[in-house]
Amino acid sequence: MLDYKMLIKKYEKDMIRNRRYLHQHPELGFDLDNTVRYVKEELTEMGCEPMDIGNHGITAVIGEKEGKCILLRADMDALPMKEESGLPFACTSDNAAHTCGHDIHTTMLLTAARILKEREDKIPGTVKLLFQPAEEIGYGCRNMVESGILENPKVDAAFGIHVMSCFPKETVLYGTGSLSTGADLFTITVHGKGGHGSVPHTTIDPINIASHIVINLQTVNSREVDAQEMVVLNFGAMNAGSAGNVIPETAILKGNIRTFRNDIREQVKKRVAEIAEQTAEMFGGSAEIEYSLQMATVTTDPEITKLCGDEIKKYIDPAKLNDHILKLPFSEDFSNISELVPSTFFLVGAAPESSEVVMQHNPRVIFDEESMKTGVLVYVAGAMGYLNGMEEKEICM
Repeated sequence: MLDYKMLIKKYEKDMIRNRRYLHQHPELGFDLDNTVRYVKEELTEMGCEPMDIGNHGITAVIGEKEGKCILLRADMDALPMKEESGLPFACTSDNAAHTCGHDIHTTMLLTAARILKEREDKIPGTVKLLFQPAEEIGYGCRNMVESGILENPKVDAAFGIHVMSCFPKETVLYGTGSLSTGADLFTITVHGKGGHGSVPHTTIDPINIASHIVINLQTVNSREVDAQEMVVLNFGAMNAGSAGNVIPETAILKGNIRTFRNDIREQVKKRVAEIAEQTAEMFGGSAEIEYSLQMATVTTDPEITKLCGDEIKKYIDPAKLNDHILKLPFSEDFSNISELVPSTFFLVGAAPESSEVVMQHNPRVIFDEESMKTGVLVYVAGAMGYLNGMEEKEICM
């Protein structure tokens, strides 16, 4: 059995250096000039040939033999907040911080790339790397797909990793089926007819219409979807008018939809439009719906998950492994890939032992750096498990 842990230890100093540099230099969304420069320099130094893809994405290919191609993805962007972790290498920016762990993802994939490049002649196929921008705003992975990341060479399978500050460090969690919720953020604009508050009969009140839309849409969860299925359909903003004695022309609602099944997601989206439009029409007004974000659930493929997972299991303490993960109510734009190619996804626990558990997207969150070794192992062993497994399958055929 290959000693992946020894290979990872060989690059431990580089791994810490990379993580801390990236942590101290966070960038947002697609604006990743410095991050892209740094990652490309590291890839070039290890012998890879990085290429730009889409809007601030990076890709590289490792492998000299014919065979299947597996894509390994890491996201690179930070969040718009000030860090309050108290770490000696904490970022001092007021505008950006790596409070979701993407600096760790990027570091783990760079280290995995070093190991895979060192053993390139032993890879029975191709490993394609993707360093992705703009996951936090939900558009980065879509941009990568639209820019051709799944082609040249054609990707046969893919997986991603996310570190989790709420799970014990060095644990590995995964499973098959729906891993995350889809996320759809929408705006409903209600059009009425404004007028003086003393003569409401001469108006079409958009606030009244908007209120009925909110109430009517609550029946989608309770009456139109199986009670065993999780659906979130709620509103976070309702804005209309500026004076108490004036009925405005319009009212604006902002809400979101989250569900674990893509077919239910489409059903709910259809009903939101129908109920909003028909409710408005009933009162003599109109309504239109626009989506600022549309993201499907991440769905994991049983065969890919097994091939990757069975290899990873060989190197992980059984007490730290859970291959029947519960569904988690977060959203992940890796779904843009998992919709198109067989995929899987792994969660790596990174909660420090000596401090309170703080959830991601919190300015005080801390990720245990030891867990990066586990993440590198997942990348490397998972990729080799898939490629070796597919090679054996083809030989048997």
